Amino acid sequence: MDRSIALRGLGTLVLCAAAAGCASVAPVPYSEMASSAYMAPDRSDASGRVPYRYSTPVDWRAYNKVILDPVVLYRGKDHQFGDMSDRDKATLAAYMQNSFAERLRGRFALVRERGPNTLRIRLTLTGAVTNTPVLGTLSRFDLAGAVYNGVQAARDGEGTMTGSVVYGVEIFDAATARLLSAYVTKQYPGAYDIKASVGALAAATAGLDKGADALMAQLN
Repeated sequence: MDRSIALRGLGTLVLCAAAAGCASVAPVPYSEMASSAYMAPDRSDASGRVPYRYSTPVDWRAYNKVILDPVVLYRGKDHQFGDMSDRDKATLAAYMQNSFAERLRGRFALVRERGPNTLRIRLTLTGAVTNTPVLGTLSRFDLAGAVYNGVQAARDGEGTMTGSVVYGVEIFDAATARLLSAYVTKQYPGAYDIKASVGALAAATAGLDKGADALMAQLN
């Protein structure tokens, strides 16, 4: 096939995907998350990454220990896993547990018992989208894809044909079981993160790393 024709074909695919929001998901206040009744639209979040949140005034520096519950795989009817296999879901859940534990360990002592000055964090994996094989990477180099991804990179938006992950975070005072903060979020890599475009789950795992960093920014 003539290379110019192939590139034009790819460009058409990229633009169609961009216009249709191909494989894109938007978080919802998941009905079977315990904190969903408390959450409200987060008008302060211009990025759209955290559309729903519940928060209370908290001095996070008063806490130096944390209990990290095992990641919950969301089973509600409003999940956003599409047709993702149970194996891929389990892989993402395990990666999420390790990624968040690693970040938290840099600021808190990870413990198992409730007590004073201790947070309890529950993570609920509610959905994910895989990368589009081959085209996801090629769209970074195709002319039409480069233009679109350049715009997305400037506004911290999603790249074309790239996966993402959605999940909920609930933070409690471990001693009193009082809900301190909760939110649902969508995370994805930068539009020009080529490494995150290679491999079905690479974008979702990159998103989990970004999400763990965002949580630590809140708790510091």
